[in-house]
Amino acid sequence: MAHDSVKLYSAIYVALLVAATMNFALFETSFIEFTYTQAIVGTLVIATVKTLLIVAYFQHLRWENRSLTYLMGLALALTMLLMAAATYSIS
Repeated sequence: MAHDSVKLYSAIYVALLVAATMNFALFETSFIEFTYTQAIVGTLVIATVKTLLIVAYFQHLRWENRSLTYLMGLALALTMLLMAAATYSIS
């Protein structure tokens, strides 16, 4: 069992490393030219995947009760709603 965990966490670590490298390639290199919009959307997609991997595996949310997962999702949704409301109050 412990050997499987090491393999799983190593695979997640490699996936996060590849995602960080892709993120660097979107903005910092000139091998492939992306428009600003493509780079922003790509970065947000990569950041979302990285966040889901970290939350699911390294914070062990994947193995928790579904009610805790829903509670975390509700907290995220309310935070996004608060950020959207703050955006409108600034301008």
